[in-house]
Amino acid sequence: MSLARTTTPSILPFPARPAPRLHLSPPHLAGTELEGLRATLDSGWLAPAGPVPAAFEAALAAQTGFSAALATVSGTAALHLGFRLLGVEPGDEVWAPALTFVATIAPAVQMGARPRFLDSGSPAYTLDPAHLAEELAAAASRGRLPRAVVPVDLYGQPCDMDGIAAAAARWGVPVISDSAAALGATQRGGRHAGRGARLAVLSFNGNKIVTTGGGGALLAEDPALIAAARKLAGQAREPVAHFEHETTGYAYGLSSVLAAIGLAQLPALSARVDRRREIFATYAAGLADLPGVDFLPEPAWSRANRWLTVVTFDPPRFGADREAVRHALDAAGIESRPAWKPLHLQPAFRDAPHRVSGRVTRFFADGLCLPSGSGLSGADQARVIEVIRGCARA
Repeated sequence: MSLARTTTPSILPFPARPAPRLHLSPPHLAGTELEGLRATLDSGWLAPAGPVPAAFEAALAAQTGFSAALATVSGTAALHLGFRLLGVEPGDEVWAPALTFVATIAPAVQMGARPRFLDSGSPAYTLDPAHLAEELAAAASRGRLPRAVVPVDLYGQPCDMDGIAAAAARWGVPVISDSAAALGATQRGGRHAGRGARLAVLSFNGNKIVTTGGGGALLAEDPALIAAARKLAGQAREPVAHFEHETTGYAYGLSSVLAAIGLAQLPALSARVDRRREIFATYAAGLADLPGVDFLPEPAWSRANRWLTVVTFDPPRFGADREAVRHALDAAGIESRPAWKPLHLQPAFRDAPHRVSGRVTRFFADGLCLPSGSGLSGADQARVIEVIRGCARA
């Protein structure tokens, strides 16, 4: 009787598991969301009504110092409501900096307004009050003032709202602040970003410091404005038993479920801002010795939340351009993103009037957003820095 030959199977080496891909600004949960969601579901309140959205709005007002807040399905919806409250109509001009995301101006354009794009001439690439004042004076002489001005708190860096509001007030032009990425950022006197504008907008998109997965808010010093926005956000129903409408509105209210997520995260806001500022400082220190590398400055009168860290590369000095660095990061499993493409260069706005310097265009060509999520570990950030350093001229 023969015995079957037995062999010990060879142990083949398994390929090393690749490091998880690093994303630009992934959601960072507080850990208490499930508790709030469970309580919300048990209560039976799912629609954009009831105690949870009201509590979220009250917490937002307390956090930012505005008198009143309305939670909305998105920051874009909040901007749309704001433009409607300011009386934007077809043919009106609405001004915004060229260096921003399309949502800053898109609702106004969809309402029939004509955009005009301005230079981001301040040291921090936000709207320069002096430039705005010149443009408004010229517009007044033409008899064509804008219906509204929309400054932007770029990447969480507050704009000079005092100067902007003063320039606009001289001509009676209202200001609505696109503070979508600036929750937790402050300006002169410790006031929250957006304070000083007639209206301000926040976003709670999935990549923001506080996220509801999708959502936004409209803020104002005047509670009557928020009351009017609330009516429009609820389909403009009149306060009668049957469905009565003197105008048309929208379904823009934030659901109780999403509001519960935001309400759970707001207590962590201060720690999230501190962590993102720490991440920015680590990038700045880790790349400080490389020529041709620069970061968005922070004026002494402000405290940015550093939603995203944006670095610029001067190719002749650094030894590689923005795209070379981006591709190297991508090959290493690291997400990065070019800085905003200025709106006057976007095909959708090819015919829009603008007064924009080459400095803004260079910022787009040279600027790169780096992973900045508040959950980013020190080891993962070291990976990012190592790849960037590897791109530099030896």
